[in-house]
Amino acid sequence: MGSGKLIGFTDNYKDNSTDAGFEFTFFCSNCNEGYKTRFKASKTYKKKGFLKGLGKMAGAAGSFTGYSSAGSGMELGSDAVGGQYEGMTPAWHKEHEAAYEEAQNEIKGNFTRCPKCTKWVCENCWNDESGLCVADAPRVSTEVAAARAEKMAADIRAKAASTQVFSGEIEAKQTICPKCGKPAGEGKFCNSCGTPLDLNKCSKCGAQNPPGTGFCGECGTKLG
Repeated sequence: MGSGKLIGFTDNYKDNSTDAGFEFTFFCSNCNEGYKTRFKASKTYKKKGFLKGLGKMAGAAGSFTGYSSAGSGMELGSDAVGGQYEGMTPAWHKEHEAAYEEAQNEIKGNFTRCPKCTKWVCENCWNDESGLCVADAPRVSTEVAAARAEKMAADIRAKAASTQVFSGEIEAKQTICPKCGKPAGEGKFCNSCGTPLDLNKCSKCGAQNPPGTGFCGECGTKLG
């Protein structure tokens, strides 16, 4: 049955194998991007299907081969025999170990081991110039571009904060029609009843006051 423990160049992987075949996903230890290997069909699974087709040992094919459904993959670095693969035949486990070794040879070329942090990283996370992963030695051009973009965004926000974007006046007062008592609007006549609206201008401060007002709303001067 083998050792029951899959030992590879990295423990950052997921085993997607089922009784029908073998497939593995290896992850970059920096960005966690996954690389999935090609699916390899199980020969013992095919044999199981052949026996079922002949009708031999009807209803007992499962116990004959010892297979169990294993839909989800094994978590990183866990025991291949334990858990979901318990009950598989020795022949299946032998295929499994061989498939895992083949999968490593297939995918290992996509990763490089950083000599400083000892992590296996993908091509995108490897800095050829320094011979280290980007977590230990960020690419200079990338850092410069990111710093420039960050500074530019900060300058834009600062410029927007100091720029006057509204030059009009905000008038909070509302004219009330002296006849109908409703808001009259900003025209020369009441929007509700059409009464002429002649605003009283204060002789002292020049503020416009609604008709019928006795005192200026700005300075309190008595209106004529």
